[in-house]
Amino acid sequence: MVPATPSAADGTAAGPAVTGSAPPSGGRAGRNLPQAILAGVVLGGGFLAAVLLVKEVFIAVAALAVALSVRELATALATRHRRVPQVPLIAGSIATLVATYVGGLDALLVGVCLTALAAVAWRALEVPDLPSPAEDGTAAPGVALVRDATSAVLVVGWLPLLAGFAVLMLAADDGAQRVVVFVLLTVCSDVGGYVAGVLFGRHPLAPTVSPKKSWEGLGGSVVLCLVAGVASVTLMLGGTWWAGALVGLAAVFAATLGDLSESILKRDLGIKDMGTLVPGHGGVLDRLDSLLAVAPTTWLLLHLLVR
Repeated sequence: MVPATPSAADGTAAGPAVTGSAPPSGGRAGRNLPQAILAGVVLGGGFLAAVLLVKEVFIAVAALAVALSVRELATALATRHRRVPQVPLIAGSIATLVATYVGGLDALLVGVCLTALAAVAWRALEVPDLPSPAEDGTAAPGVALVRDATSAVLVVGWLPLLAGFAVLMLAADDGAQRVVVFVLLTVCSDVGGYVAGVLFGRHPLAPTVSPKKSWEGLGGSVVLCLVAGVASVTLMLGGTWWAGALVGLAAVFAATLGDLSESILKRDLGIKDMGTLVPGHGGVLDRLDSLLAVAPTTWLLLHLLVR
């Protein structure tokens, strides 16, 4: 679904740590950069082929990415004794994305609601109903059920709901171009932040959440996304330059929010990555975090400003 780039989700896209410490073996990025670039090229080529050649292939790729992300997130939550029922969440997420492509926004909302209800019911009807043990081992069954149901709703609201807006963009007559613009802006946010942060990063943006992000990196994201937004919206969608600038600027802040949100969750769970499936990047969800946040933002602005 996504062309991967050095991501802000792991604290590397917005610049190096400002502590002056020596760079790790993978370079100032803290990752195996050649491996990450190779994985990005492969994923990017697959994405372009999927979205530009056959729209239905993109739906399949998006559904697979969301299903894998559900599995990663459920596994991560299990480290803090949250039992998330994967079967209804994965099945419901796939069905929701397919229904969204056919039925639009109404289908997305109905699919998300039904998936959440199915996940809560599945968890409530599990036999035997053994409560998820709390960290102190004192959780009552009712408390465990509420906690697990809340975690399931988090998964639904984060993954199929936000991914559905990318599908909504794809369903438009010029949907392939809209999706390319959306992904291009997200990638530019990551790349601009990474380059500016590595070269100029001195002042931490959110030191308690992601110490390697810097204000200078954010500035690089803004500059590159403004240029990419104006160019892509005017050339690919026939929109005005100011609409492109607004979409680009909004994409930066949405992508940054998505990165920071996942960083907060991973810090709370005590993990570095959501998975290991994507070489040099971590898990699938580590690649989707900013894309998921940018999708509804871009969909709304393009829907309002570009006809």
